[in-house]
Amino acid sequence: MNTEHTSPYLCPSCKTNKTRFNLIEQVVTPVKKNPQTGEIVEEYEDLTSQPMHMQYRGPEIRVQCAACGVIEEEISFIKRAEYDKSS
Repeated sequence: MNTEHTSPYLCPSCKTNKTRFNLIEQVVTPVKKNPQTGEIVEEYEDLTSQPMHMQYRGPEIRVQCAACGVIEEEISFIKRAEYDKSS
Protein backbone atom coordinates (compact mmCIF):
# COMPACT_ATOMS: atom_id res chain seq x y z
CA MET A 1 0.00 0.00 0.00
CA ASN A 2 1.29 3.42 -0.82
CA THR A 3 -0.44 5.28 2.03
CA GLU A 4 0.03 4.89 5.73
CA HIS A 5 -3.13 4.32 7.70
CA THR A 6 -2.01 5.54 11.10
CA SER A 7 -5.32 6.46 12.76
CA PRO A 8 -6.66 4.06 15.40
CA TYR A 9 -9.57 1.87 14.30
CA LEU A 10 -12.47 0.37 16.19
CA CYS A 11 -14.98 -1.84 14.42
CA PRO A 12 -18.29 0.03 14.10
CA SER A 13 -20.19 -3.26 14.13
CA CYS A 14 -18.78 -5.53 16.85
CA LYS A 15 -17.30 -2.55 18.78
CA THR A 16 -14.58 -4.74 20.33
CA ASN A 17 -11.88 -5.21 17.68
CA LYS A 18 -9.19 -2.54 17.79
CA THR A 19 -6.27 -4.50 16.34
CA ARG A 20 -7.08 -6.92 13.48
CA PHE A 21 -8.22 -5.57 10.12
CA ASN A 22 -7.95 -6.24 6.39
CA LEU A 23 -7.27 -3.18 4.22
CA ILE A 24 -8.88 -3.64 0.82
CA GLU A 25 -7.45 -1.57 -2.03
CA GLN A 26 -10.05 -0.62 -4.58
CA VAL A 27 -8.81 -0.70 -8.16
CA VAL A 28 -11.13 1.00 -10.61
CA THR A 29 -11.47 -0.24 -14.18
CA PRO A 30 -13.91 1.87 -16.23
CA VAL A 31 -15.69 -0.37 -18.75
CA LYS A 32 -18.53 -0.45 -21.24
CA LYS A 33 -20.61 -3.66 -21.25
CA ASN A 34 -22.93 -5.26 -23.77
CA PRO A 35 -26.39 -4.95 -22.17
CA GLN A 36 -27.59 -8.32 -23.52
CA THR A 37 -24.58 -10.55 -22.86
CA GLY A 38 -22.78 -8.70 -20.09
CA GLU A 39 -19.54 -8.97 -22.05
CA ILE A 40 -17.06 -6.13 -21.63
CA VAL A 41 -16.84 -4.46 -25.01
CA GLU A 42 -14.46 -1.64 -24.06
CA GLU A 43 -12.11 -0.64 -21.24
CA TYR A 44 -11.59 3.10 -20.99
CA GLU A 45 -8.11 4.53 -20.54
CA ASP A 46 -9.06 8.20 -20.79
CA LEU A 47 -12.43 9.15 -19.34
CA THR A 48 -12.12 12.78 -20.44
CA SER A 49 -13.19 11.69 -23.93
CA GLN A 50 -16.24 9.85 -22.51
CA PRO A 51 -18.85 12.48 -21.56
CA MET A 52 -21.43 9.92 -20.39
CA HIS A 53 -19.07 8.02 -18.08
CA MET A 54 -18.65 9.50 -14.60
CA GLN A 55 -15.30 9.02 -12.89
CA TYR A 56 -15.18 6.93 -9.73
CA ARG A 57 -15.23 9.14 -6.65
CA GLY A 58 -15.31 6.52 -3.91
CA PRO A 59 -12.73 5.64 -1.29
CA GLU A 60 -9.29 4.27 -2.22
CA ILE A 61 -9.58 1.60 0.44
CA ARG A 62 -12.23 -0.15 2.46
CA VAL A 63 -11.59 -1.87 5.77
CA GLN A 64 -12.76 -5.29 6.90
CA CYS A 65 -12.92 -6.20 10.57
CA ALA A 66 -10.95 -9.44 10.90
CA ALA A 67 -13.06 -10.39 13.94
CA CYS A 68 -16.66 -10.05 12.70
CA GLY A 69 -16.12 -9.59 8.94
CA VAL A 70 -17.97 -6.30 8.43
CA ILE A 71 -16.64 -4.18 5.54
CA GLU A 72 -17.00 -0.39 5.65
CA GLU A 73 -15.22 2.75 4.55
CA GLU A 74 -12.10 3.52 6.57
CA ILE A 75 -13.68 6.67 8.04
CA SER A 76 -16.31 4.54 9.82
CA PHE A 77 -13.60 2.67 11.74
CA ILE A 78 -11.71 5.90 12.53
CA LYS A 79 -14.81 7.76 13.74
CA ARG A 80 -15.87 4.83 15.94
CA ALA A 81 -12.42 4.82 17.58
CA GLU A 82 -12.61 8.59 18.14
CA TYR A 83 -16.07 8.26 19.67
CA ASP A 84 -14.88 5.45 21.94
CA LYS A 85 -12.01 7.63 23.23
CA SER A 86 -14.41 10.46 24.08
CA SER A 87 -16.80 8.19 26.00
